[in-house]
Amino acid sequence: MLDVRTHAQSSPTSRYHISLAVDDSEIREAQRLRYKVFAEEMGARLPSVLPGHDIDQYDPYCDHLLVRELSEGEVVGTYRILPPDAAKRVGSYYSEQEFDLTRLNFLRPRMAELGRSCVHPAHRSGGVIARLWMGLADYMMRYGHEYIVGCASIGMADGGHIAASVYRQLTERHLAPIEWRATPRYRLPVESLDDGRIAALPPLVKGYTRLGAMMCGEPAWDPDFNTADLLLLLPMAQLNRSYARRFIS
Repeated sequence: MLDVRTHAQSSPTSRYHISLAVDDSEIREAQRLRYKVFAEEMGARLPSVLPGHDIDQYDPYCDHLLVRELSEGEVVGTYRILPPDAAKRVGSYYSEQEFDLTRLNFLRPRMAELGRSCVHPAHRSGGVIARLWMGLADYMMRYGHEYIVGCASIGMADGGHIAASVYRQLTERHLAPIEWRATPRYRLPVESLDDGRIAALPPLVKGYTRLGAMMCGEPAWDPDFNTADLLLLLPMAQLNRSYARRFIS
């Protein structure tokens, strides 16, 4: 765990409070929320190192953003951030389990990875994800990281048709240049899944692209989570400031 100072954001009228986890007990709160969303709600197959918790080898190297609901004190949203120096120590980014990131090697010293984003089902009105983005923007500026990389997951309950449609739509307007492309290790066969219909972009994907994120190529299939994962890259220098002000001003 990096030695970081707590930085909390809230306002007198806010229902939520954003901060970095400062000890193992707060990280456990994030891991319990992740288990609730990924395993209980989405049906992901997660290793049971500690019952009721989503824990993996990357957690000790990450900083964990927490959104806490003030009236009950419950963690209702979380992001984990793997900064570049920690990625070097652990030996890889998490997304390298799904993608070959060779073409992004030159960005590694300046690239932080996002992962395990989730919001409690009772708190998905937008306020929590806005707080997470506020905390993320503050973190990136404070530590001087220039790029954000991470996977946006799309459920495969429909067999992958929505994921194929989302991929097609992002290819038209938000595809990264060739030097920022990544190759999926387990490619989703989008050509056989795309039925031509227009699916609504998932809120997280829509938010990222409006901020200026680019899709780094074809989606990967994650069998453990039963999701199609799109690798997204957001250069902080290209951040869409007009849209970002809605969340991080």
